[in-house]
Amino acid sequence: MDQKDTRTWGMLCHLTALSALLGVPMGSILGPLIVWLIKKNESPFVDDQGKESLNFQISFLIYYFIAGLLIFLLIGILLLPALMILNLVLVIIASLKANEGISYRYPFTIRFLR
Repeated sequence: MDQKDTRTWGMLCHLTALSALLGVPMGSILGPLIVWLIKKNESPFVDDQGKESLNFQISFLIYYFIAGLLIFLLIGILLLPALMILNLVLVIIASLKANEGISYRYPFTIRFLR
């Protein structure tokens, strides 16, 4: 895999998380998972960015669940939209960085996959 393909697939590891916005059930996890599983053995960069994207999306799934529970305390009403906007912004930043060939590390991420 050449450098351009590597950067493109690394970017797709992040961008496919936005498939959830298109109504794909669990798309935020399934998109990066599919790209990562298909391309992880072809490039260390894609392997790294796939794991990073999956860790971030799994972490945010947990944060969404907690914010959903906090709706009963009214805190979640503000927290859920803030998390959604933060997710969108960070995925776009990560996608741009990966397209430049830079390994991006998301903040607020629990490292499930190493």
